Amino acid sequence: MTELSDRKKASGRLPLILLGGFAVACLVALLFLGDLARYQETATVAESQTALRDVGDPAELGRTLRRYPANRILRLIAQAGDKSGEIEATSRRMLEEAVPDALAKPANLAGSSLGDLELLRRDIKAAESNIAALAARMEVLVRAKREELLSSARLLGVDSPTLARFMAAVDEQHADLTAHVSKGLAARAMYYGGYEKCIALLIREFGSYRVTNGQFIFRLQPTADSYNAASVAMGAAAKGMSERDDDGARLRQLQLDRWKNFVGGLT
Repeated sequence: MTELSDRKKASGRLPLILLGGFAVACLVALLFLGDLARYQETATVAESQTALRDVGDPAELGRTLRRYPANRILRLIAQAGDKSGEIEATSRRMLEEAVPDALAKPANLAGSSLGDLELLRRDIKAAESNIAALAARMEVLVRAKREELLSSARLLGVDSPTLARFMAAVDEQHADLTAHVSKGLAARAMYYGGYEKCIALLIREFGSYRVTNGQFIFRLQPTADSYNAASVAMGAAAKGMSERDDDGARLRQLQLDRWKNFVGGLT
């Protein structure tokens, strides 16, 4: 009986021993996987920092990112750049669509009839109204692109601290881009505002002014002063619109510096 009892006890302890061994094996595996994940994340950060360290020209950034398709952090930056490009392209398209085709080239004001001037004024007012509505559309566009980036980042499985830093950088980038576009919208609003004043004055004074060597000669000096002031405002606005290219180059450099700082601050 004693031998049989001992055998039963031994057979009862065997599953416990196996279960304990399995639990220890699982724990060891989890610790190993945790160490492996930390090692891989450290390697990814190091690779990212090395890749961007010597990039000084914004034009190089895209080529550099494409050389590391498996690096999650660099893929995040590439996606952020793509979304910024989409915002810029969409804003340009919206702006082109906001301006009637009749305003695509300068009008011959000196040779315009009263009917021509009235049609031109109608198109200018339409452009002003459309441009004023673009700010709200831009806000919706930027918010949508931010949500797309957030979803992509989560799918890539980056850790929470990195995700938070990344989205903070995205918000700064989008704020700069929004300010850049808003500056362009303000310049165009100023341009068409001055244009509309010029046309309104010509309509009001139609038949009482003359044109000499392409210059409008008005009966009263205050009328001439008002027309000239509106023309000067148009010129200043046109200059502001042309300066957006230089501002865009500055913005792209700022974005590159921001991503380098983002990667450099990861540990």
